[in-house]
Amino acid sequence: MEVDTTQEGSGDPMPSARSYQLEASEKALDQNTIVFLETGSGGEPYKEEQPIYFPPELVNQCTQETNTTYHRYLIELKQNFHHDVPVHDIVLAMRTELESDIVNLKFDLEVDGGGLTVNLKRVGVVQLTPEQVLTARRFQITLFGVLMEHGINKLMEILDGFQLGNNLEMDYLLLPSSSSRGRLIDWKCVKSALFSCNNALKNHTKCSMKANAHVVQTESGPLCACMIRNSLVYTPHNGHIYCVTGILKRLNANSLLRQKDGSDISYRKYYERQHGIQLCFNQQALLKGMHIFTVQNYLTKCRRKKEKAPRNISVKLPPELCHVIMSPISLGTFYSFTFVPSIMHHLQSLLLAVNLKKMLLDHCMLSVDIPTIKVFEAITTKNCQENYHVESLATLGDSFLKYAASQQLFKTFQNNQEGFLSDEKERIISNATLCKLGCDHKLPGFIRTESFDPKSWTIPGDNSRSYVLDEEPISATRNVYVVGRKKVKGKTVADAVKALIGAFLSTGGENAGLLFLDRIGIKVDFFNVPYDRQFQVQAERLVDLCHLESLLNYSFHDPSLLVEALTHESFMLPEIPRCYERLEFLGDAVLDYLITVYFFNKYPGLSPGYLTDMRSASVNNDCYAQSSVKHGLHKHILYTSQELQKQITIAVDNFEKLSLQSTFGWESESSFPKILGNVVESLAGAIFIDSGYNKERVFQSIRPLLEPMITPETMKLHPARELIEFCQKEHFNMKEPVLSQINGISSVTVEVEAEGRLFKHTSLASDKKTAKKLACREVLKSLKESTSRT
Repeated sequence: MEVDTTQEGSGDPMPSARSYQLEASEKALDQNTIVFLETGSGGEPYKEEQPIYFPPELVNQCTQETNTTYHRYLIELKQNFHHDVPVHDIVLAMRTELESDIVNLKFDLEVDGGGLTVNLKRVGVVQLTPEQVLTARRFQITLFGVLMEHGINKLMEILDGFQLGNNLEMDYLLLPSSSSRGRLIDWKCVKSALFSCNNALKNHTKCSMKANAHVVQTESGPLCACMIRNSLVYTPHNGHIYCVTGILKRLNANSLLRQKDGSDISYRKYYERQHGIQLCFNQQALLKGMHIFTVQNYLTKCRRKKEKAPRNISVKLPPELCHVIMSPISLGTFYSFTFVPSIMHHLQSLLLAVNLKKMLLDHCMLSVDIPTIKVFEAITTKNCQENYHVESLATLGDSFLKYAASQQLFKTFQNNQEGFLSDEKERIISNATLCKLGCDHKLPGFIRTESFDPKSWTIPGDNSRSYVLDEEPISATRNVYVVGRKKVKGKTVADAVKALIGAFLSTGGENAGLLFLDRIGIKVDFFNVPYDRQFQVQAERLVDLCHLESLLNYSFHDPSLLVEALTHESFMLPEIPRCYERLEFLGDAVLDYLITVYFFNKYPGLSPGYLTDMRSASVNNDCYAQSSVKHGLHKHILYTSQELQKQITIAVDNFEKLSLQSTFGWESESSFPKILGNVVESLAGAIFIDSGYNKERVFQSIRPLLEPMITPETMKLHPARELIEFCQKEHFNMKEPVLSQINGISSVTVEVEAEGRLFKHTSLASDKKTAKKLACREVLKSLKESTSRT
């Protein structure tokens, strides 16, 4: 591999054989392609409108003039909560066979009072005639139309003259399952949508009620009592829809109804007074009706606010006021289908993840198996308010990207200073660059940016709703469909890119992570390149080599690396032309990556966001600085600055007063000179280079300095973050912190308006981060004390 031997500032061009290729980021910056059209909340830029993708597996491109093959899947529903109405399994029939990791995937819906476990199971194929498909579509349009609209006005318009179309459309069937083995579709229930009162008695030759059979007068006409049981009825006098679950033989129109004021009135007189209706069949038994359920978003986390699910209160209905819409269909079937929009939205998102995964792996030379659920997690934002979201994978991917870019730049530009390396790294890993790369690879159309709204769900087969499916290629061999447009923040696209890096890395290892980086245009490698430093020193003359190697549990092959790692810029000697900064640049990325991977692997069950918080509390200059003082590394730094000597002395005194058991977190009330934290990173960089880029050896040496490591139980949020979340939860108004600086001292004032009171605190520190941390901590403490008293 060729490396750049140009001296900084020489003006010579970079060599053409650079192993890191900056084409993508250079184009993004030079051609000014990151153009933002408007600004969202908090100054976040929006990218121009992007497509909303729809999976091709749920789209029909063929006419249905002949029998059609459908793949059948059983949606098994396991009820993990108490409810008077049981749930039933549902059959999903699709034109396409699903990926194995989707079929075998279980997930939970959040239901008040508990959860509902969903399991998809493949059960074979079925040939359906056009008439069967038409009947099935009428069923799901009728059932979902009632559930979504709670009315029948639009439904009658849709079903009037309904026929199968030959246009591009969403095509899949959702049908009730049969309890009998071998017949997974309950066609008797499906045909309930074809119910006609005119034909009901004519075709009714066998009655399941046998000796109890009798005719009931309904608004639709005369029916056998068995047909009114387990039916869906509409009452025109009030526009309501009910599921009839039984016949109340002891009650009729002359029976008494207890009113709210405690008085009694007959049902006959009640309907006359309230609705102006004269009941004609006063001896008919009343019907027991249940209000139909409401379709909700059951994917949202933290729905379990009640111990028990709400009960569906029954009503008593005179049969002559009831117009039958569907029969026979049970209340349990209606209840089960209220979960279907959430289930299908989840499945639709998984299918998009499948298509994205296949697009990214097209023409891949390596055998990489990335679980669909990982890709799904990488394209799900926090705004979706689901149990999965992008943050943990994005944190992992971010750390790997920084590590890969930093070590590549370090190897490639061996004679450039840390400032140049940092600038180049920022160009590579910046949100602007990652957003550009993500957009170039059509990523925004896959990203899930909003919580599911059941009202926006399109009933399959219902072509009355105005939606258009436009085919769009996402690769040379793969297409998806566009169903609309949306605005996506640039940071959202960048986070998805990082999360996809994390998805590939966490399941396929570093080779898969490098494969993804290469796929989107970031060229890096992990080849071992000798570090050409062009100077040697006698380390024993300058540092206590034996003590440091014992402390680090590492013997240097090139001890001059140790000297470089401990040399401050103020320590100038002819034989030491470099300070610690280049090694600190590299060690920073290596440690960040190592610690992030450690937390990710050790605590796989962490909720999204916890990984970010744990890394934030462990990977920062204060933590490293405290570790440096705790183990006496400050005594070995080579410097001549009197001002730095003064700062280190103060920092050591303050640390000794704290008597902290750990060095992570936010307990320190004073700031530390940057060099104290940087020296831990530069030592990590020195060991990384000296060991032949062996990052595991780095962790073995540096981890003991950081012990005890943070755990989910010992982690505390940064006071600023905790204050913001506390104010959001309690609906308090937190003002923007006021920053000022006087004579080199930073001042930060934090104010919160809560319940008519003003909570305010001003803190002083040598840097604004520490001042803000202390001010937020005091305001948070006052707020908690105030709310606990009330």
